Amino acid sequence: MTQVEEFDPFADMSDEELDNLVEEDGCGGIAPAACPGFRSGFVALVGRPNAGKSTLMNACMGRKMAITSPVAQTTRRRMLGVVRTDDAQIVFVDTPGLHKPQDSLGSELNKSALAEFKDVDVLCFLIDASKPIGRGDAWVAERVAKAPTKRMLVLTKADLASPENVMKQIAAARELCEFDDEIVLSATENFNVDSFIALVSSYLPEGPMWFPEGVDTDASDEMIVSEFVREKLLLRTREEVPHSIGVMCDSIERRRGTLIVHATIYVERDGQKGIIIGKRGEMLKHVGIDARRDLERIFGCKVFLELDVRVKSRWREDVREIRRLGYAADE
Repeated sequence: MTQVEEFDPFADMSDEELDNLVEEDGCGGIAPAACPGFRSGFVALVGRPNAGKSTLMNACMGRKMAITSPVAQTTRRRMLGVVRTDDAQIVFVDTPGLHKPQDSLGSELNKSALAEFKDVDVLCFLIDASKPIGRGDAWVAERVAKAPTKRMLVLTKADLASPENVMKQIAAARELCEFDDEIVLSATENFNVDSFIALVSSYLPEGPMWFPEGVDTDASDEMIVSEFVREKLLLRTREEVPHSIGVMCDSIERRRGTLIVHATIYVERDGQKGIIIGKRGEMLKHVGIDARRDLERIFGCKVFLELDVRVKSRWREDVREIRRLGYAADE
């Protein structure tokens, strides 16, 4: 869970040691990046809110790293997830759902997602197979069509649509944009996920391992804490409350094998604060229990999680607050 720095596993080896490695085993035990034919690159998952981007990335990784919920605009931060195969390293980029912004936060989320269009090797346009293609999808398709990279149509949630509707969706999507390839899948049912990974790999250039073994995301520990606390809040609240929630991890400290974590939940009104705390603090207690379970799984140790709730009026309109919470697009 640490920030990735440039990695060279052979920097301290002499020429003789490198020669011995090559003699021992074809590629000489050298990292696959040094082997001919090894592919690597960046793959952006883009689309409308709730198209299944985070769910697909989690399925490709084989474990949950990106938060998910039925609430639109769950993803607020671009997150990288690294998937390795025998002959490739794929760096998936999970992006916020593209939508018509209603506030400064929405504008920043769109900027964050659109910024990935030009910096990746493959652009995967995710469309929900169970819902009709609308103007929002067409708006995203216009931007996808202009991207200077390989473009792939990914029809998600195939388990929720009939074969006839799937074919209609594919035909409608083809009218919106020209794709280099297409695939139908269901991340929740693990249908065609492995095929998706193989298909994406085939479009990547030959290249190095961008991430060393043992590092599978660029997310900091603080980001992981704040995101999983926010996910549990989204799952337990309704109406306008979820969109008004922001979470910041204030501190993480390790004591005798236990992580001592403090995070602050921000809302825009006193009434929302009352909902999150709940009667006799029951809502906040359950949110903490739910979040702690995921964090202990991710960090592999016991976690003590302390949560506070504060009101920050109209924070979604304040770019400084949006940036402070980590939801702003990179400059």
